[in-house]
Amino acid sequence: MQAKKRYLTLFSAGACLILVFCFGGIQVPLARGPSRRDDRSVAGYRPGARWRHFPGSLQPFRRWEHDWSDDPNEHMSPRHKRDANSGLYGGKRCRMDSCFNFSLCEKNGFKVYVYPQQKGEKMSESYQNILSSIEGSMFYTPDPGQACLFVLSLDTLDRDQLSPQYVHNLKAKVQSLHQWNGGRNHIIFNLYSGTWPDYTEDLGLDIGLAMLAKASISTENFRPGFDVSIPLFSKEHPRTGGERGYLKHNTIPPYRKYMLVFKGKRYLTGIGSDTRNALYHVHNLEDVVLLTTCKHGKDWQKHKDARCDKDNTEYDKYDYREMLYNSTFCLVPRGRRLGSFRFLEALQAACVPVMLSNGWELPFSEIIDWNTAAVIGDERLLLQIPSTVRSIHQDRILSLRHQTQFLWEAYFNSVEKIVLTTLEIIQDRVLRHTSRSNLMWNSLPGGLFTLPQYSTYLGDFPFYYAKLGVKPYTKFTAIVHVVSPLVSQSQPVMKLLVAVAKSQYCAQVIVLWNCDKPLPAKHRWPVTSVPVMVIEGENKVISSRFLPYDTIPTDAVLSLDEDTVLSTTEVDFAFTVWLSFPDRIVGYPARSHFWDGNKERWGYTSKWTNDYSMVLTGAAVYHKYYHYLYTTYLPASLKNMVDQMSNCEDILMNFLVSSVSKLPPIKVTQKKQYKETMMGQSSRASRWADPDHFAQRQTCMNKFASWFGTMPLVHSQMRLDPVLFKDQVSILRKKYRDIERL
Repeated sequence: MQAKKRYLTLFSAGACLILVFCFGGIQVPLARGPSRRDDRSVAGYRPGARWRHFPGSLQPFRRWEHDWSDDPNEHMSPRHKRDANSGLYGGKRCRMDSCFNFSLCEKNGFKVYVYPQQKGEKMSESYQNILSSIEGSMFYTPDPGQACLFVLSLDTLDRDQLSPQYVHNLKAKVQSLHQWNGGRNHIIFNLYSGTWPDYTEDLGLDIGLAMLAKASISTENFRPGFDVSIPLFSKEHPRTGGERGYLKHNTIPPYRKYMLVFKGKRYLTGIGSDTRNALYHVHNLEDVVLLTTCKHGKDWQKHKDARCDKDNTEYDKYDYREMLYNSTFCLVPRGRRLGSFRFLEALQAACVPVMLSNGWELPFSEIIDWNTAAVIGDERLLLQIPSTVRSIHQDRILSLRHQTQFLWEAYFNSVEKIVLTTLEIIQDRVLRHTSRSNLMWNSLPGGLFTLPQYSTYLGDFPFYYAKLGVKPYTKFTAIVHVVSPLVSQSQPVMKLLVAVAKSQYCAQVIVLWNCDKPLPAKHRWPVTSVPVMVIEGENKVISSRFLPYDTIPTDAVLSLDEDTVLSTTEVDFAFTVWLSFPDRIVGYPARSHFWDGNKERWGYTSKWTNDYSMVLTGAAVYHKYYHYLYTTYLPASLKNMVDQMSNCEDILMNFLVSSVSKLPPIKVTQKKQYKETMMGQSSRASRWADPDHFAQRQTCMNKFASWFGTMPLVHSQMRLDPVLFKDQVSILRKKYRDIERL
């Protein structure tokens, strides 16, 4: 027993000695020279610390960017040292949380500053379009002190050293910028990087902590949640507007003349040559037509192979546009770089892209589900591509084709939309609590028109009722715009208030007082069964009728001019129609637009025809979200123009709604007496009495079309009448029987 105690005592003493040795109680000199890791100047050392610093122990936690700034090449492999010296990889580990200063966005929100252009610096047209798009957006600020994000005025689009657009000494020029700060909170746009023969992704400058909006970026170099992959677009790509997709109507079954097509260059040597050189294996000159040519570059004849002459002959026989518009699928193989112009061309033509570019981070991959609009292939499985596309069901083809058109028009058909989409993606990262959902980005009308600052609940927007299986609130708020003084109880506005308030769907009436005279006393307004609220318009301008007032509790707004004459039955019927079309304007007075070939400008007409493209907001129902869009999305220049003329606000609202919905408004039951009665109620304050009224509206049409970059209005010949309207049946069988008597 005593022996056991002695052994236990000896064991305990030995263990204590080992612990004392390990934790610094006994100082034993190391048999090596001094090391940087043992230097007491390293971060984390505190005098009197009990823990001994071993050369292999864990380092105190430090932000990685501090380590990188001290010595980025320490303990790196040769490959990583090369990467670190490349401008692309300097901040490879960057993410929003580590390389972005969110505090710059707290005070003024998401604002973007563009550096002033330096004298003597050349700039490509494409980069000018990018900067113009930013400066014309709601994000732009001319004050760097208010900015959350900074954009260079130095052209970084083409970093191919052999290109005439290449900007020399860019690295030094960027480093000299006062706000550069290592690239933090900056974004760099780039379309081309690297040069012959390897076409790497090196930009030739140290981007530091800056974000990269880059075309043809690889998944290996893409920093998720930090960089933005953008499409490769040509210098002819329009700055604003852009053409609509070419899908006019679907055919059932949805197959076209060709199943799969491609027409483009074939590279005989170098990067990008393998895939295109192998296309002839699946080319059958029937429904799979994959045409290539070697005839490009100065020395093509020196390198041509046995197939070149035959390929060149076949290549010249086919028209590329005809192939594009008559094919179900379009092959999009990589070129020298991962991206290709064929990608956007296929989207516009409603030709489903078949991607054949391994490792390419597809454009806007953070927000777009490309599986709903493209077929993602593998370069190594080229021979399986024809059988793969043939196996896709026709229902799936229809769905893919429709999505190509939506994505093209929502995000890709102009430089402005590409730039705005990029900025909106970054804003969603910064303001995470109000970021868009996947459904908002991938369904009509798209993320650019669905502003999360309005609401993050899909049911608050007029576009998602069907998807959510819900219906809009079955009440409306009437907003009556008043510009004339109240002098008589028999004025049209008094009768209008009574008629609207009697509607079973009316929740409340708001009288917007934009008259220069003082507000009338409360007792002068008619007594109604619903609340009547009188508010003064902001600055007494006409655009104030479209402000997003907090006092509007309903989804629907019934917009009325003071001289409108409507019965309660007409109000009820218009609202019930709107319940089925909540994303469109539904109402009575219709107008149309046309192209005047002689004057080469858009024209405006109020003639009674079977065709219309606008429903004026003097008597119309629409969703209150359009008030928010009108106020926040449209530029101040257009709203100021409308306010100065006190005209055209209804046309501008029609432009906006048609631009969002891509659909025409809906005209409901019309009678000729409506126009005659309405036009007869004129006063000095009435816009209809102004002789310049019509000429101003012609001017507005063209100003608005210029800003939108296209004509968004859509013609329609549809008019919705009540069931049994004017049928020769008993009047008792008709729900809206009073409409026929008016």
